Formats: sequence, structure tokens, C-alpha cells
Amino acid sequence: MPSSTFVSEALTPLNASFDTHRMAQGEPGMPHQFRWRKQEWEVAEVLETWREHGDCTHGSGERYVRKHGYRIRTTTGLVLKIYFQRKYGKTQRKEVSRWWVFSIESES
Repeated sequence: MPSSTFVSEALTPLNASFDTHRMAQGEPGMPHQFRWRKQEWEVAEVLETWREHGDCTHGSGERYVRKHGYRIRTTTGLVLKIYFQRKYGKTQRKEVSRWWVFSIESES
């Protein structure tokens, strides 16, 4: 059974590599290529997807998608869980990373 190592590091999508099919369905365009740890990576396969929801912060009782998650395999065989963090709440920084590597899977 694979084990996973928590990472929580920002990744940078490479231009013109987004999944427009997912964007047409109202989801973030998962990047097919991205930069992480000073290397460029390419997605070979999406193994799993998920969403995390949260309550409205204004008390309306509505629930919103806060994160879109993807378990992916890269062209090198590395299996990662990555996610898109929807922007919510106040931030002091102008540029906030919205794509993150959550964990790395390894066979053990």
C-alpha cells in the first residue's frame, strides 16, 4: 500500500497548459505542466478528483467549493496530490498562490 508524505508547497502552472474541458464545467483548469521545486513536471494521468466544501462566511447557510483536488501521475511516474485553493478571506498580499502540492506518494 502506498504511503504519502505531506508537502504543502506552492506550484506554478505553466502558461497554455490548462485543461479547458474542466474550465468549461466551472472547475479550475488543472495545469498539464507546472514548475515545482525548480523542475518542470508534466501530468500523464489524473487518477482521482475531489472537492472540499465550506460554509458561507456571511451566515447565509450556503456552502461553497473551497478546494478542487487532484491525485495525478506525472510522466516520470511520480504520484502527487495537488489542489486548487479558491480565493476567500482577506489577504495582505497581492499575489497568493492558488495551486499547491499537498503530498507525494511512495510505495513502501
